Amino acid sequence: MSIGENIKKYRDTKGFTKEELSLRSRIGVQVLESYENNERVPELDTILKISTVLDIPASELMESEENEKPDEELLQLIQKAGTKRAKFLLRKTLDFSEEDILKAINLLYELNKEKN
Repeated sequence: MSIGENIKKYRDTKGFTKEELSLRSRIGVQVLESYENNERVPELDTILKISTVLDIPASELMESEENEKPDEELLQLIQKAGTKRAKFLLRKTLDFSEEDILKAINLLYELNKEKN
């Protein structure tokens, strides 16, 4: 399942309307609809907001079917970053909890915003 499909599934499971989830997550209804329709992919901070409101781990929104092959975007990112760098980063993620990784990514994102 895609992130959008997962958002919709968990929103329905929790009994939230699009309007309720939008209000609680502080994102627009149209933006939420574009995520659920797979027209846009939410930023990490938005995924965290939505997962907090839905009271589920962010990984639940980002997970897809276990037996899926790596998608084209992942393969392009590995190629762009280089296989050695990608392996290094992926191995290091195994040493940390999902929450720690998300905090680190948010910190890097904020540092990059300050730099630019």
